[in-house]
Amino acid sequence: MKKQLLLTILIGAVLTLAGCGSSNGASAKAAGSANAGETVKIAYLPITHSLAVLEEAEELANNEKVNVELVKYGSWPELLDALNSGNVDGASVLIELAMKSKAEGVGIKAVALGHKDGNVLIVSNDVKDGADLKGKTIAIPHRQSSHNILVNDALAKNGLTIDDINVVELAPTEMPSALVTGTIDGYCVAEPFGAVGVSTGKGKVLYTSEELWEDSVCCALVLTDDFIDKHADTAKAFVEGYKTAGNNLDAETAQTVAEKYLKQKDDVLETSLKWISYDDLDITEEQYNKLTEKVKEYGLSDNPPAYADFVKTDF
Repeated sequence: MKKQLLLTILIGAVLTLAGCGSSNGASAKAAGSANAGETVKIAYLPITHSLAVLEEAEELANNEKVNVELVKYGSWPELLDALNSGNVDGASVLIELAMKSKAEGVGIKAVALGHKDGNVLIVSNDVKDGADLKGKTIAIPHRQSSHNILVNDALAKNGLTIDDINVVELAPTEMPSALVTGTIDGYCVAEPFGAVGVSTGKGKVLYTSEELWEDSVCCALVLTDDFIDKHADTAKAFVEGYKTAGNNLDAETAQTVAEKYLKQKDDVLETSLKWISYDDLDITEEQYNKLTEKVKEYGLSDNPPAYADFVKTDF
């Protein structure tokens, strides 16, 4: 009887302590969340074009107003599914993919550029010049991309059209090895994969993006309308923090962040980061209108969204 009574008392004490622990744990978590600020969940691919948001996540860790939860994806289709379905609050994404989603009724807004410049057209060493692209096989990551536009620009620069080459879509990680084996003759893709192709000794830069399209637009930071509407102050703080992070990405800082998130060799990152910059990431109407002209000219879309409908600047 005494044993039963003692057992009952012990069980009651354990349950009481467990209940207190659960309550305190929940309170501590809530307090920690309040101190760390409201979280913005952002999808990204591990490429140099995402460095501004990766740097922001570093800078805003435990910020009192806002911090960034990074969600890594392995491909653009996966990332886009997460964005379009509302599983994330925003993304660093190819702007043409975001434009297509917007045109199809997805509630998103572009709030900043992902980067400036930073794309190169890599070709095998035996391609002599731009005119020699005729009949070659060139890879792009997605039809809805500035890489597709840049390939078209390179062809136009040499009196050629897209019908003069064989275009294939490949995952960025597969492009350098495909160039080495001769499966393709060149490619245009997000960094650092262009630099990887150069590092193999089998590829060279035929054109940088600024040689083909001055002030080119490639990636953008987008947020969902739902997040902007429900968390206006947080969205504003997040975008401001993002632009600040971009301005802070000097050569040394960019190298440090890239080494942490991209897991590439130092020499590859050093080469890649020479082609890209992150300062002044506002999307101007002039830039965007030039993009929509090219999108229509090269058949990516007949009716891209208007600047006023898609780009948000008034935070």
